Amino acid sequence: MRSRTFAILLGALALAAVPAAAQKISVKDLPPHYRSWLEEEVVYIISPKEKEVFLQLSNDRERGMFVEAFWKARDTDPQTPRNEYKDEHYRRIQYANQWFGRGRTAGGWRSDQGRTYIILGEPKQIEKYENLSNVYPMVIWFYSGLENLSLPSSFNVVFYKHIDAGDYVFYSPLRDGPQKLMPFYNGDMTDYMSAFRQLSQIEPLIAEVSMTLIPNDYAIGMTPSMSSDILLSQRIPMSAYSKIKDAYAEKLLKYKDVIEVEYTANYIESDAIVQVYRDASGQAFVHYLLEPSKLSLERYEGLYRTTFNVNGIVSDASGRTVHQFDRLVPIELRGEQFAGIRNRLVSFQDVFPLIEGEYKFSLLWKNTVSREFASIEAALSIPPARSLTLTTPILANRVVRNPAFTGQVKPFTVGDTQLVASPRNDFGTQDVLSLYCELGGLTDELRRGGSLLVTLAKDDRVVASTTKAIGEGAEPLRVFEEFPLANIPPDYYTARVSVLDAAKAVVLSSKADFYISLQPTLSRSWIAYAPLPPAGDPAYANLVGMQHLHAGNTAKARTFLESASRRAPESAPYAFDLCRVLFASKDYDGVQRVAGPFYRDKQKYEFAQFLGESAQALGRYAEAVGYFKDYLTYYGTNLNVLNSIGDCYVRTGDLAGAVTAWKKSLELNAAQDEVRRKLKDVEETIREKK
Repeated sequence: MRSRTFAILLGALALAAVPAAAQKISVKDLPPHYRSWLEEEVVYIISPKEKEVFLQLSNDRERGMFVEAFWKARDTDPQTPRNEYKDEHYRRIQYANQWFGRGRTAGGWRSDQGRTYIILGEPKQIEKYENLSNVYPMVIWFYSGLENLSLPSSFNVVFYKHIDAGDYVFYSPLRDGPQKLMPFYNGDMTDYMSAFRQLSQIEPLIAEVSMTLIPNDYAIGMTPSMSSDILLSQRIPMSAYSKIKDAYAEKLLKYKDVIEVEYTANYIESDAIVQVYRDASGQAFVHYLLEPSKLSLERYEGLYRTTFNVNGIVSDASGRTVHQFDRLVPIELRGEQFAGIRNRLVSFQDVFPLIEGEYKFSLLWKNTVSREFASIEAALSIPPARSLTLTTPILANRVVRNPAFTGQVKPFTVGDTQLVASPRNDFGTQDVLSLYCELGGLTDELRRGGSLLVTLAKDDRVVASTTKAIGEGAEPLRVFEEFPLANIPPDYYTARVSVLDAAKAVVLSSKADFYISLQPTLSRSWIAYAPLPPAGDPAYANLVGMQHLHAGNTAKARTFLESASRRAPESAPYAFDLCRVLFASKDYDGVQRVAGPFYRDKQKYEFAQFLGESAQALGRYAEAVGYFKDYLTYYGTNLNVLNSIGDCYVRTGDLAGAVTAWKKSLELNAAQDEVRRKLKDVEETIREKK
């Protein structure tokens, strides 16, 4: 029963608060090994962003993770055990040290020839002119076929040696000019034409490259080519990292402390959509989708499988966590299913309720097979239901209408309609663009005389539009319009929804950009999500209640949590959460009433601490100690429980018991000044009694 991992290249996040960026250190403060790596081994191929991130890492563990990620980002064939790019890079360094700058003590990699070889590799052709009496020793390297590095289709790199014992150095037509190539040239140093003619008589190829390094890039007025200087100073150096997607470096810096080591080097790019819609009751739900740029599946006994580990956190402006979730979504495909999706993106979709407020949403999506991760970071705004709001339009390339959807909580589904959208908002010429948004908080004036204008436009030119009266109806008002694209030329467009008052003035508007491709149809993602409870399930009341509790609104929290527990009285988790808000509200009798049956009848020992703390607050100290001891017997040591036992023993007059509890607590954590002070006072009281 062997397993095998298949990587599908598919074309185009318990999570803690992300720590702030570390302070940048200087290169000289790096450990010698990593200083050498940065200043010598990768000095020519590391991007400015990568270097900046590397200098913000605080220890060798993080630097090691970065180095691994650095080479992974450049691996030309991730499916092989070797990193071909890395192997070739170090081969080039070795070659440069062996053959260039032989008179240098620091190594050939520092020479201009070594630098060029390390970045570009072996030239297609080499011409040497080392024995011409009227020209300094020269070497011309000819390159072609490097357009993928954002370089010209063909170009030369010229080196010359104007000091007998020196290295070959770059020749720049603009900086040096043809005059610099001739040791005995005594003409006008500004007369490029005269020097060019002299070189032509000596060697035509030398004359040609003296004016331009790029074939057919003829200099205007026979002056040296500026493009050649840009080629040397910018295009060639930048070609070493121009195609590297260095966003991984920033993600590594951000998430290095909150995800496992094996994931940190494996960031993959992704696209995402995050939208907020309200259900029929007015409750806001956050709908999101994430499309990673690749997906790896494991083949096992004829099935293709993996598991998505999804960790999300919603925090307010103060950094306080309001909502946090963990999702495990197993994916298992038969052979024919795998064949149908192997060349397509996967769109992971999910939805959760959220209370009013301004938030930051962070999500980590992890593929447990490949140890790769992607992320979403978005600002969320949930205004009061009564405020006038218009959501950003979502542009679906397909809609699925099914009466069975009604009453379900399903990502990007409103009523009986599922909206299938691409985060890139791309459409084929044969597609129908389905626009959806929600309008809430309507005034009586807008209902009586207001209207909705929906337009598709290229710049200021409208190519399609609809207008309809707002009128009466339940909120949120669901705006749904469809536009066939067959008669609209392929190009970039903007879809805009505007709310107009009776005088046709724009009250508010929102927009989304989209693109119509030349292709009639485009490859679409397959959707993966985990089933969710129906809309009326008490799980949502419990989630919303806990969000209110985390936000500090115990009154609202209690309303929702009581509702959830009342509707599912056998649920220990709902009862436990209700105990949280009851205790926070100082309703200690309520805690006893809710927790007692679960503790006595079902042996749910997680309730013991609540029972102990509420009994303590009610002054029933001996009873509280009993609950606390049961907790410790079942769960083991807990500092807070030990400290509470000590406090209760003092109240019952059992000073020796208090000493025992607090000493045990201090053995576990000596840094408890208040406990140490209370212990000292009790021990002094015992001595006085003796």
